Amino acid sequence: MNNPQKNNPLHGITLEALLTELVEVYGWQELGGKIPINCFNHEPSLASSLKFLRKTPWARKKVEDLYLWHLKH
Repeated sequence: MNNPQKNNPLHGITLEALLTELVEVYGWQELGGKIPINCFNHEPSLASSLKFLRKTPWARKKVEDLYLWHLKH
């Protein structure tokens, strides 16, 4: 049986795992500079950022795009 998600590099990666890795690599301050949203720049926390990203598709897309760029470089 073919895997329908074989070309999706985000398949199987939770938003929490993705964000945790980005924070470990860049830190909140640099992450907030790369993606200027309040949940990264004003009292950042994993819980508040996840809540915002789950409700805001455009912001989640920016985070996912940064993660994919990070994986390639």
